[in-house]
Amino acid sequence: MGNAAVGALRAVLAVVITGTVFVQASMVWALAGDPEDGTLPLTPLRLIVILGMASAQVALVCVWRLVTMVRRGTVFSHAAFRYVDGVIGAIVAVALLWFTVTALNAPGQREDPGVTLIMGGIGLAILGVALIVLVLRMLLAQAVARDVEAARMQAELDEVI
Repeated sequence: MGNAAVGALRAVLAVVITGTVFVQASMVWALAGDPEDGTLPLTPLRLIVILGMASAQVALVCVWRLVTMVRRGTVFSHAAFRYVDGVIGAIVAVALLWFTVTALNAPGQREDPGVTLIMGGIGLAILGVALIVLVLRMLLAQAVARDVEAARMQAELDEVI
């Protein structure tokens, strides 16, 4: 991964993290205020949005760490699994939050259940992304195992020479 690509990805991640923190802080500020001042009550959907943004922030920080490891050339190590697992966990959390939104929205869609089905399909697609990252984690595990094996064989070759 070139320096330009790493820099561009870091810039995008920084903007997204900053944006989600700003929106999250403004929502918490609005929810924590006095209801007589016109602030919003804490509803399940608002809580889900705050938790969803927190899950996205976890994934973004994990991706930031993985990009750092790529830049340093240390991504093919056991330390990378922690961050990949963090991304998978965050995606699964978002999917569960989405299914919760679908369940909360379903009673209002009795006349048009297609909306609930579409929302359920979106939740399944989010879980599909988690499965794709899980497959990529398995590929990383194979690459780490090959890297360890190559280092062992190189050490044996160095001893022979």
